[in-house]
Amino acid sequence: MRTGELGQAVGAEWSKLWSVRSTWWCLAGAAVLMVVSALTLGGSTATDMLHGRGAQTPFPASQPVITATLFVQFTLVALAMLVITSEYASGGIRSTLQATPIRGRVIAAKALVVAPVMFAAGVLSGGVAAAVVYAALSTDLFGGYVTLPPAEVAVDLLRVGVFLALVSVTTLGVGTAVRSAAGTLTVVFMVLMGLPLMLLMTGSQVGVEVSLRMPLFAGLAFMGGTGDLTAGLIPYSAGEGLAWLLAWTAAAVAAGYAVLRRRDA
Repeated sequence: MRTGELGQAVGAEWSKLWSVRSTWWCLAGAAVLMVVSALTLGGSTATDMLHGRGAQTPFPASQPVITATLFVQFTLVALAMLVITSEYASGGIRSTLQATPIRGRVIAAKALVVAPVMFAAGVLSGGVAAAVVYAALSTDLFGGYVTLPPAEVAVDLLRVGVFLALVSVTTLGVGTAVRSAAGTLTVVFMVLMGLPLMLLMTGSQVGVEVSLRMPLFAGLAFMGGTGDLTAGLIPYSAGEGLAWLLAWTAAAVAAGYAVLRRRDA
């Protein structure tokens, strides 16, 4: 793959991403949802502690941000989906493939734009949310249980950014394979949230083990989230969680490339 031609393709995708209003609306929605969700979740935890429910252990302001990310991801999924499905809907994919005939380069260019944008969106919105959580909940009114350790919060925010970047590239791969917005959103929702929760609720050992290796719980393991959904800690390390996320992302991109290579636009 020639670097110069890839750079041109990335530049074209970057211009397309920022030339539509949906990009700005999705990013703004993600930021607002991150702040509101993290504040609500953090407030609930602090209130429970204040009333003697649960462990009376101070927690970093980034902890509710990690949980909030599970909801916020879908605003960025919508944006990542539109990067490819909007071109199929409008017929713009024909122009894209004429400008960049090598189809693997098309997916690579889109991924190289989507990933850093989503990473930055996650880190920045998560940082704002953590600051708001700390400012609002570290007071005596809420028991002063919320802390803001710089190093721990910084690591948590970087992991949130990586998680959202990988989920978004996974969505890009699915969107390239499925091509329609409705179909992509359905498949991605089932992979990210629906299927792992359904498998978990079966109670079977196989179902639970498969569920724990899907993006929802792999992401929680990687970001250091609590084990509330699994009634205990996720039984593997952050590194293994990242490995599972990378595997899901690679599989989605490979599927998208296979379809794009074989089928006409």
